[in-house]
Amino acid sequence: MGVAPEDADRLAGILRDAGSVVVGAHVDPDGDAVGSTLGLCIALQRLGIAAVPVLAGQDHAPETYSFLPHSADYRRAGELETPDVFIALDTPSFARLGDAEALARGAAELVVIDHHPDNARFGTLCLLDAKASSVGAMLWELLPSLSITPTPELATCLYTALVTDTGRFSYSNTSPAAFRIAAEMVAAGVDVAQVFSAVYENRSAGALALIGRTLERVTPVDDGRIAFSWIDDDDYAQTGALKAEGENLIDEVRTLGGAQVVFLMKHTDGQVRVSLRAKAGADVGSVARSFGGGGHTAAAGFTFEGSPDELLDGLLQALRETLA
Repeated sequence: MGVAPEDADRLAGILRDAGSVVVGAHVDPDGDAVGSTLGLCIALQRLGIAAVPVLAGQDHAPETYSFLPHSADYRRAGELETPDVFIALDTPSFARLGDAEALARGAAELVVIDHHPDNARFGTLCLLDAKASSVGAMLWELLPSLSITPTPELATCLYTALVTDTGRFSYSNTSPAAFRIAAEMVAAGVDVAQVFSAVYENRSAGALALIGRTLERVTPVDDGRIAFSWIDDDDYAQTGALKAEGENLIDEVRTLGGAQVVFLMKHTDGQVRVSLRAKAGADVGSVARSFGGGGHTAAAGFTFEGSPDELLDGLLQALRETLA
């Protein structure tokens, strides 16, 4: 599908006229959100635009991605004035911008660049591609229309976005285009081994203990077609793991053989944050939307106000229906 040339041209025009630009992504940012945000800021700074990356809610960017260039440049939303242009990345709705929502609503131009199929088209300019492997890949393909030659640090940020959102090129969104773009990024100077080590081989002892607890609790149901696990505040406190170190725990649950759908419930701060993954045929995105969340067909999530016990039966029934 890709981004239409006329939309890319309009984006270039908006940026040329911008006095100030803020770039943000969804709350609880993953690798695509962080890598894309930092990568786009680096790209815009090469054009002489003082773009600022903003946090959607947390106090600082996830430690997992602190190795990325300019990761220390993130600012809290309350520290920033309303910009001329706000660019929302990897974000399907205003609500997912968290603390940065007011900045986005107040900007003269709101540009949305996203690959979620349920995007609400809430920008004054929306660049959407539900078939894109990641927003990082979308931005990479936009660079020529912005007359930007990628540097190694820019390529590293966008490669991190791509490699994490494709599950190290193992998820169903891994297309021929994803491999082509990855090859171009490596040619531009990405140190693949360094990115892999920083993202996947840099866990703390607490994070490993948290993985152990998650795996101990894996519970198959419906003859193993569905499986789930859970963690809570006590697990973080007792293991010493940071909240950010729970980001990829769902991938550990996903490795269970025979399961078509898996989910992880994180009961923290009085809420249950649910990550869902589908391995074959199911649409967990529609299930997440039915609970007020969203996402992709094979990867989605939502937040539930209550306890895991209050949620579990209803969620299992919804998943059974999507598997029927």
